[in-house]
Amino acid sequence: MNPVFPFLALRAFAEVGRHGSMKRAVASLGVTSGAVSQQIRQLEERVGVPLFVRSHHGMALTDAGARVHPLLLGAFDQIEEALRTLETERARKALTLSAVPSFAASWLVPRLGSFTARHPDIEVRVEASTGLADLRRDGVDIAIRHGLGGYPGLLSERLMTPVLAPVGSPALLAAGAAIREPADCLAYPLLQDADRADWALWLAAQGAAEDPRAARGSAFEDDYLLIRAAQAGLGLALVPQEYARDEIAAGRLALALDRPWPARFAYYLVMRPDVARRPEVQAFADWVRDQARQMAGASGQR
Repeated sequence: MNPVFPFLALRAFAEVGRHGSMKRAVASLGVTSGAVSQQIRQLEERVGVPLFVRSHHGMALTDAGARVHPLLLGAFDQIEEALRTLETERARKALTLSAVPSFAASWLVPRLGSFTARHPDIEVRVEASTGLADLRRDGVDIAIRHGLGGYPGLLSERLMTPVLAPVGSPALLAAGAAIREPADCLAYPLLQDADRADWALWLAAQGAAEDPRAARGSAFEDDYLLIRAAQAGLGLALVPQEYARDEIAAGRLALALDRPWPARFAYYLVMRPDVARRPEVQAFADWVRDQARQMAGASGQR
């Protein structure tokens, strides 16, 4: 067997197998499709067995390819981790945080100055995205995720549970029917969360009868978009009180009914166990826990 280690060919094989697509693998590797195809072909010629079944739907691993692919992915992850460790040794103190845009814009960023004042030697890079980050592959040190908890292989702890309240633009509420009971909200267009579930759950928690109108209306993937839609007068929205507080104070939103309700999902602080031991990550985790406790104390949450 050729003693030269076919690193580039193995990397191409790992990425095509990961994505199941030549196009996505090319984008990941930053090379041409011809270069990736050549590396795959050379590797198949060297080992003497086909590694992919090619079709117009993509590229699927053969049985032989599927047996070795997880081992190669693990090996490349270890190599990347080793390089990150070496880079960290010489790098300044810095950390990368991933959070959904609404949380980052409405809760985290306004408070971030207090962390910088406390730790001026630590740089924080905030990535705001609705997609879930892969903490290892994407180089994310801390994620604040919105969900039900339970992230296998990661350290996670509940930070806070948002309390939802119905809001709308002052002009919309002034022009529409009076809202005295939760069911009165159904007379207005309802702006929905991505799952179209919050309004139905809120109404049920308030004792209102089940109504199909509770699941109708335009849906938005992020609370920030919900707030903007409500400001534009498109309907009523159920949004976290913390996010709406400044908008209400500024007169851009108004509380439709004072019936707050804890949401189904909570915000979780999520880290890889090895990364959690880094001093700068520990410092940020301690700070964000403290900020969450202060907010809970101010609002009377437990």
